[in-house]
Amino acid sequence: MDAKAVALAVVNDKGTVIGVGDINKKFTMQSISKTIALMLAVMENGEESVFKKMGYFGTDKPFNHFANLETMGKPLNPMMNAGAILTTSLISGDGQVPFDKILNMVRYITDNPALDYSKTVYTSEKETGHRNRGMFYMMKNAGLISGSEEQLDNYFRQCSIELTAEDLAKIGYFFAHQCVRFDGDQRYKNPEMSKLIQSQMLIAGMYEFSGEYARTVGLPSKSGVGGGIMVSVPNQAGIAVFSAPLDSHGNSVVGYHMILDLVKQYNLGIF
Repeated sequence: MDAKAVALAVVNDKGTVIGVGDINKKFTMQSISKTIALMLAVMENGEESVFKKMGYFGTDKPFNHFANLETMGKPLNPMMNAGAILTTSLISGDGQVPFDKILNMVRYITDNPALDYSKTVYTSEKETGHRNRGMFYMMKNAGLISGSEEQLDNYFRQCSIELTAEDLAKIGYFFAHQCVRFDGDQRYKNPEMSKLIQSQMLIAGMYEFSGEYARTVGLPSKSGVGGGIMVSVPNQAGIAVFSAPLDSHGNSVVGYHMILDLVKQYNLGIF
């Protein structure tokens, strides 16, 4: 991955897309895909049913922490790996169908039917994701997951979806605007879904850095170890940044500071 590549994209309140930097640079969604999986799981099962199996809690633990599975009996929230793996398992369909639903939703929101996932990254994730595999079987043993390891494969695939900063900003806009697409398409308009996704992004979207980030930035955001950060400015805009180098929490170093500068300059924080 190009450590020097930097991109910033904004979709403003009129749905206009503005991009600067390496806007054609593709990167994988990684944990940012958890927002899409949560949306689909809740659409199919209802919020109450989904959150009977996981919490709404924030955390001071890394994204791959899972000790709470033994102490609480369920994941803390859908933004940590354990909760996200469970969330993806709740999307209906056999084999690769749940992943196809996630990919098609990303394609719809971005209005980019050419989006796909990186087979190379997927294979690497599958071959090295032993900790995630351990979480899967702990939850299966607890009765939270009933299917086969194919469900975990779908999680690895969703993390491997590739897009650009402009694509990602469109997703940020979607959740900021009651699940209405940047071009005004209202097919999935759902104010309550928008509130749910943004609230989870705010309390847990930046891993164990979420509390400090809420204080300094004060906006619903979701990061991924692929170097992307997606931001929703409620009822206003979607913002996305990309820069590969990560801090100790797994968040883009340059991306965080770009967002912080934007928030300060334009007074975007919700607090």
